[in-house]
Amino acid sequence: MRTPEFVPVLSAAVVGVYVLVIVGATAALADAAAACGGWPLCSGDLSDPAVLVALLHRLAAATVGVVVVAAALLGWSDGSRRVRAALALAVALYPIQAAIGGVLATGSGVERLHVLVAMAIFVALVAALAWHLEAETGRDDAPETTPEAPTVPAIGTDGDAERPAVAALSPLKRLKTTVGAYVRLMKPRLMWLLCLVAAAGMVLAGRPSVGTVAFTLGGGVLAIGASGTFNHVLERDIDRRMERTADRPLATHDVPVRNALAFGGVLTVASLWAFLSVNLLTAALGLAAIVFYSVVYTLILKPNTVQNTVLGGAAGALPALIGYVAVADRIGLVGLVLAGLIFVWTPAHFYNLALAYRDDYERGGFPMMPVVRGETETRKQILLYLGATLLGAGVLATVSDLGWLFGATTVLVGTVFLWMVVRLHYEQSEGAAFRAFHASNAYLGLVLVAVVVDGLAV
Repeated sequence: MRTPEFVPVLSAAVVGVYVLVIVGATAALADAAAACGGWPLCSGDLSDPAVLVALLHRLAAATVGVVVVAAALLGWSDGSRRVRAALALAVALYPIQAAIGGVLATGSGVERLHVLVAMAIFVALVAALAWHLEAETGRDDAPETTPEAPTVPAIGTDGDAERPAVAALSPLKRLKTTVGAYVRLMKPRLMWLLCLVAAAGMVLAGRPSVGTVAFTLGGGVLAIGASGTFNHVLERDIDRRMERTADRPLATHDVPVRNALAFGGVLTVASLWAFLSVNLLTAALGLAAIVFYSVVYTLILKPNTVQNTVLGGAAGALPALIGYVAVADRIGLVGLVLAGLIFVWTPAHFYNLALAYRDDYERGGFPMMPVVRGETETRKQILLYLGATLLGAGVLATVSDLGWLFGATTVLVGTVFLWMVVRLHYEQSEGAAFRAFHASNAYLGLVLVAVVVDGLAV
């Protein structure tokens, strides 16, 4: 017998525990606990804002605890064995978490342990939600065969003949069309988000100078353009077989292959010059980003392994390190955590697009998750990686000095993201996949803006 209230209550428990994780990850809670001076009651002055923070946190923890127990009771008769085990773990850890909170109130310095146990409860609840939704909404839709890996064309002069339709245009329209084609080679839609990633890395490392910002972001734009151009060259034949990519400049012969290669080379040199104007380590990471996306991801990972999206997340994570080392001139823990956040966000983001374009990727021969493992497994993976993303944001709050704006943003937008993913499990439509995809974009974009604003305010 299915209990219709179980998923909403369990989702509320996930969000509630996440709020406790984020609040506990900020320095404000430790200061508030010290000001309160007692547990479970508070001996501090109620006119002190820190005391109010501590009291509200304890009230929230008690309320969330009730929700967690309610979810466990509903799921005990409704869930599978692994769902019940995850819920039992969450319920067992909750009083331990409360006890650690009591020790924290005495000033014993167990803040990290307090957050760690809260994260463990969060992981257990996310796992229970993912497994339950898999059982309730899933089906055995994994294909029996894996698509044959696409063949990457040799880099030659095929396609160098200009498309007749372009040649017949007036000089002005021809120039406009040509410029537009070269801009599209650079994949400009990726630039704003990756530049935000680099900007967040810079702010977390310190207060960058105007010159550092200009050369780092300028080099980043050029590096993204170079990577995108080489990707267009290497996938031009595959692009012609897929509806969503059939109008790309090299697939339609709007740009000759030799011109695209030269353009990508110029962009690479220009990006390295900009990065070298910052420091050598930034330039090395910039070159690594271009090579990884153009060669490792495009030629090796994407056509050959179902884990292409997961492993390919390193391409999006590198701008975080580039931004960080541009200011710090070294790789630091905070920069690595930000890069890890981007890495685990990538599957939660891109698997939605893979669901929406499953048939297209199958025509292209790419072993994307829904093509190889089926849509049920893909939806579960989206939820699990979403949980990892939210957890990564919690770790970032723990190791950095980010404040309330970052915390409020990751909770509020993360809740919307979670809601869209739960809806995706039930609706199982292209529209639901796109909504979850856009929610993932909104989540990362707004969280990165919050990092920049919070970081500059410190």
